Amino acid sequence: MKDIRDHELLIVREFDAPVALVFRLWEDRHHMLRWWGPEEFTTVELDWELTPGRRWGGAMTSRHYGLSRFAGIIREVERNRRIVFTFQWDEASGRDRDTLVTVTFTEQDGRTIRTFHQTPFSTVAIRDSHVGGWNSLFNKQQIYVENIAFAVEKGLKP
Repeated sequence: MKDIRDHELLIVREFDAPVALVFRLWEDRHHMLRWWGPEEFTTVELDWELTPGRRWGGAMTSRHYGLSRFAGIIREVERNRRIVFTFQWDEASGRDRDTLVTVTFTEQDGRTIRTFHQTPFSTVAIRDSHVGGWNSLFNKQQIYVENIAFAVEKGLKP
């Protein structure tokens, strides 16, 4: 794995679920609505379709932080392997510039290794401010994915 620089964020997660399922839950906005956003947030809008060149965006809210809007452009999609998109907080938030997110999926022994890479951040402090939010979102995603995988394995309708 390459060295991560100060302007990059890398988060690797392993899911007890096959790649096709983990990817599908990124592909389908109805599923994403259930896990997108940190644990204390609820996603209230999400316009997400994995079509290269298409704009996407959404909003999430929390009792402590209020409404946060975000948007970007889907850049690349390689089914069951990779999603590349830009991510930008609403300009009114005063947060960092546009970043590029690359999400890769690999399968190993029926499990999925999902790598999340985001860059560039203008400062280490801004990069580090994203670590908690993304990890919190991925905690929700992990529970959601593995509950669906369990249901599928047991022959239940997720």
